[in-house]
Amino acid sequence: MTFYVIDDHPLMREAVVMLLRRTRAGAEVVELDRLGGVEEAIKTRGAPELFCLDLKLPDTMGVSGVIELKRRYPDTPLAVLSASPSSDSEEACIQAGADIYIEKSSGASEIGAALRALLVADSGFEELAPTDNKLSKRQKQLIIMLDRGLSNREIAEELGISEHTVKVHLWRLFRRLGVKSRTQTIHFARVHGMLAS
Repeated sequence: MTFYVIDDHPLMREAVVMLLRRTRAGAEVVELDRLGGVEEAIKTRGAPELFCLDLKLPDTMGVSGVIELKRRYPDTPLAVLSASPSSDSEEACIQAGADIYIEKSSGASEIGAALRALLVADSGFEELAPTDNKLSKRQKQLIIMLDRGLSNREIAEELGISEHTVKVHLWRLFRRLGVKSRTQTIHFARVHGMLAS
């Protein structure tokens, strides 16, 4: 398995590569400066375990890179790293299929923690039937917080964790329940008796 870092800024690309190598010692990390070389790189370097994608590349426009990668590799986690504030592009990226949106202005430890959390899959959760007793304590907490209408920032403050970590927890919860949004999560939880009516 291989990590792919696609960013046209050499310094940023090298920084992300360093963070990934610290996260997974001995991991193969492939650096690309545009989206166009991905398919060829995967043929020669191996199946992707993670994509780290810069939002603004010479051969992409808006969220086109996210859409393209998710169309070709729907099951591979995709982290968007962008210089744009999350208020500008995060929602569009998540709707296009990105699993997490990370601002490049975040510190190295925060970016590293978000990528690490994205790589640590909940063991065997894909095979479990989506019933209340199969959710972790944290996932049950999140459902209640979503039902209360809390934002990522408010959830982060209440749990004493970073917003990026909240996003990763939500991503895992969505995958666990087979949903794509907060609204779908709350609906699923109500239908399956996970929330008091």
